[in-house]
This record gives sequence, structure tokens and C-alpha cells, in this order.
Amino acid sequence: MSLLDEIIGWYGTFAIVLSYALVSFNFLSSSTILYQTLNFTGAAGIVYISLKKKAYQPGVLNIIWAVIALIAIIKLLI
Repeated sequence: MSLLDEIIGWYGTFAIVLSYALVSFNFLSSSTILYQTLNFTGAAGIVYISLKKKAYQPGVLNIIWAVIALIAIIKLLI
């Protein structure tokens, strides 16, 4: 496992927790591009490291998480 792989995985965790904290403490609305982008990129990072480590349950969960965030981003843009 390379350092870059670990950075991608940790970024994913940090991005999702950060987005949740920002919304929970009313610093950000869930209907913003920033919130949804943090969720999408965070989920993508976790998907990457989960599949790399053959940990399929968090991989599948975060594929779903990323799809939801991507749909939300598209809805915000149109």
C-alpha cells in the first residue's frame, strides 16, 4: 500500500466528517455545492481505499453515498 493510497483514504474520511460537522453546527447548508462535493469526493476516497484493501462493505456503502451526492450536485447545477 503506497502513501498516496493512504492519503486518498484518509482524505475521504476527513471530507465526510467535515461535511457532516459543518452541516450539524449550521456553518453550511446541505443544499450547497461545497457540502455535496465534500461528500462525493470523500466517498470516492473511501471507495478507492476500501476496494484496494478488499473491504467491500464500506466500498459498497460509499459507492451509494457518492451516487447520492453526485445526483444532488447535478440537481444543484441545473
